Parts: sequence; C-alpha cells; structure tokens
Amino acid sequence: MTPKKEDYLKIIFELGGKRKKISNKQVAFSLNVAAGSVTEMIKKLVEGDLVEHEPYAGISLTPKGAKVAEDLVRRHRLWESFLVDKLGYKLQDVHTDAEVLEHITSSELMDHLEDFLGHPKRCPHGGIIPTKDGEYEEDTHQVLASLQDGKQAVVDRFIDNHDLLEYLSDVKLNIGDQIKILEHTPFEGPVKIFVKNTNEEMDIGYKAAHYIFVK
Repeated sequence: MTPKKEDYLKIIFELGGKRKKISNKQVAFSLNVAAGSVTEMIKKLVEGDLVEHEPYAGISLTPKGAKVAEDLVRRHRLWESFLVDKLGYKLQDVHTDAEVLEHITSSELMDHLEDFLGHPKRCPHGGIIPTKDGEYEEDTHQVLASLQDGKQAVVDRFIDNHDLLEYLSDVKLNIGDQIKILEHTPFEGPVKIFVKNTNEEMDIGYKAAHYIFVK
C-alpha cells in the first residue's frame, strides 16, 4: 500500500469514518489536497475494499479499511508522542517525521516504543491511540462549530493538520481548555468563544471551528 493511500485511511478514521459518512470536502481540507485528487483516490480505495462511497452521502471505512487504519494511527501517534514528549518537537511540526518513522518501523519496535512511553491513551493533539490488539475508546466527533451559542464544552482534540495546528498555536487554544460559545458571526465569520482557563475572549475561524473537537 502506498503512503498516500495510508494517509487517506488515517484521516478518514480521524474524522470518524468508522462510524459515519465523511465528505470529500472534509478529507480535502484535512490533507491540503484538491477535491479532484480526493475523488481519484477514493475510487482506488473502494476498489481495494478499504472504503465504501455513496454518492452525495459520503465515505466510510470498511471493516478491512478500519483495521488497517487503526494500525497506521497507532504507529503514527506513538511516534508523535515520542517526538513531542521526549524530543521536544513543536506539535505543529511533528507530523512529517512521524509519517516517515511509521512506515519504516517493525511491529516489535512499535511494541517496545509503546512500553517505553507508558502505553499512552492519546497523542499530543488529543487523538486516541489504539492498542496493538485494536482496543481503544471512541473519540468524540462533535466539532466546536456545531455548538449553539451559550453552550459550554471542553476542547478534546484537533485534526492532525499542520496549518490548523500552527493557527491554534498562534491563537493559544489548547486541549483541555474549558470554553463557552458566545456567538456564531454571520456569513461564515468566526466563532466567538470565551476561554475560562485564561478568562479571555477569542475568535476561532469558521473553517478551523469544524476541525476542533469538543466534549
């Protein structure tokens, strides 16, 4: 399997594609690729019985695709945890090297790495890390943008996208922050929130608000 196919399976999993239908648009944004590229790759994944695609409904992982994705996600997120926690990488800069390492690491080394890290349950951007047996708690798939004005929540995880993580580093929104939705501004304007941890108001861009998961 090519690294590109693996990237698609990982992001479909991260967006909730094991449980629900994911749109081509969501995949395109998360991977920073053109919509046409997504359409072409999804056809290949369907041919490999890795995903199912229903026109106008979306994409979801098959049981075969979910198993492959879980293993890939475990590898990638364990390396992210090591690079951030042990080598001091910035969160927004860790993806590329983790991507290289996950493809060249034996299963035995992954098991030793997991032991060394103390069997972490989540990676630095909040995503779950499946065990080698494929066990894990299901992620939340409720996004900040879906919360109504006045609702409160806790920031749970971010999509593993460099531009998004760079943006969130700049605005200083962090996993675990307690927030309250103040206002959805019109015409796809920012979502205004209040962060209880810092006692500050903050504007979150419309697109970014669709890739910040809360609970």
